[in-house]
Amino acid sequence: MVAVADVAVEVPQRAARPRRAPRAGSWARWILLVLVGAYFLVPLFAAFEFAVETPAGDSLAVFGGIGGQEGFADAFGLSLNLAVVTTVITLVLMVPTAIYVHLRLPAVQRLFEGITILPIVIPPVVLIVGVLQVSPGALKGTPYLLALEYAVLAMPFAYRSLDSGLRALALKTLVEASRSLGGGWFTTLFRVLLPNLRSALLSATILTIALVLGEYTMASLDQYETFPVWVVVFDQDNAHVSVAVSLLALLGTWVLLIGISLIDRRRGRSGTPGES
Repeated sequence: MVAVADVAVEVPQRAARPRRAPRAGSWARWILLVLVGAYFLVPLFAAFEFAVETPAGDSLAVFGGIGGQEGFADAFGLSLNLAVVTTVITLVLMVPTAIYVHLRLPAVQRLFEGITILPIVIPPVVLIVGVLQVSPGALKGTPYLLALEYAVLAMPFAYRSLDSGLRALALKTLVEASRSLGGGWFTTLFRVLLPNLRSALLSATILTIALVLGEYTMASLDQYETFPVWVVVFDQDNAHVSVAVSLLALLGTWVLLIGISLIDRRRGRSGTPGES
């Protein structure tokens, strides 16, 4: 009989991989990120320090007393009313137009994009002077003339948001499938296209609201005390409150934009089939 001795076999260990030195590109990205963050955050921090500065020392009471300031409620209510009206006008005009251009007139998309840029190119002072010259007298006495003007200013931002959403869809396939199943144009629009354009509609809405809450030139020339006009006028009496209000408005806009990104991300996860 042959005795078989146990033989200890050594398994060679893998050599530890040397750590790669960070590339110069990664350092450049981090440096650029820090510089951009400082560019935005340092002025905001300085504005916050100025807002809370009082003769008795720093105090956050200035933020709590904003709602009770004279004229704030009326100005902010007017701006919110104009934001709602402007958003409705903008979406009612731009959504069917953008869908029709993508669906029926793809050859004029470039031309239409150029037309929608015009409100950015033309100064607001020129727009308001022209509107006041041609608008009917009934509209001149109401603040809703501003809503029509704001709808023109919001057109470039709303159209680009909708354009991005439509480019991400198989638009012709969705429309043809809906029509082949017996859906009319109204059903196709409200039950097929709009649910798939939810993120684009939210982006267009937030951009329109931000424009209305931040536009000063047209409102001041039209002699209406909207929220931004109130901020400028109130700055002459109490600059600390004015800066605090501006910071809160900026923070509110950021919260809305973050909310859109979270809704977008949640929608993307829910639309992805689960892994088995």
